Amino acid sequence: MALRVPIPQFSLTLHLINPSTAASGELHEAIATLRDLNFALEGAQYGRFWSSLNGDDLCADLIADVNGFEDIIRHRIAHLVSQAFREVSLSNLEAWLGLNTEATKKFVTESVGWTIEGENVKVPSNPDNEAQKAEIREDVNVDMFSKVIKRSWEDALTAQATN
Repeated sequence: MALRVPIPQFSLTLHLINPSTAASGELHEAIATLRDLNFALEGAQYGRFWSSLNGDDLCADLIADVNGFEDIIRHRIAHLVSQAFREVSLSNLEAWLGLNTEATKKFVTESVGWTIEGENVKVPSNPDNEAQKAEIREDVNVDMFSKVIKRSWEDALTAQATN
């Protein structure tokens, strides 16, 4: 089973931890760190996520038991990028994936099958990132608002008559 982060059950999982043991000490700090990492991922603040992850020994301890954690996160980020973009700058992708230029190029071409053209990465079209024509039609007529219009005029006339 692959780890999928962020997951809706994250908050539920945190609530299953015994509150008295999570209130202080190392577990409290670990939970706070996990929350920060989760918020960064959910908010698509991938650069902040990687900075926090790479700059903290506690984070290294937290993810040590999850095989391929960083690759799983990178694939998830790539999937989300593929849903929103058809082209993205290599420098943005480097920050989002937490990799240097060469590692980003390797990940992009070998792991997700995208192409690099100059300083941009081309994301293949898919149903999520294609522009689609959408027709929005609203049938609104005066009859639908007649009671509201009538009431506003009655209130205005009543207010005018009392003045």
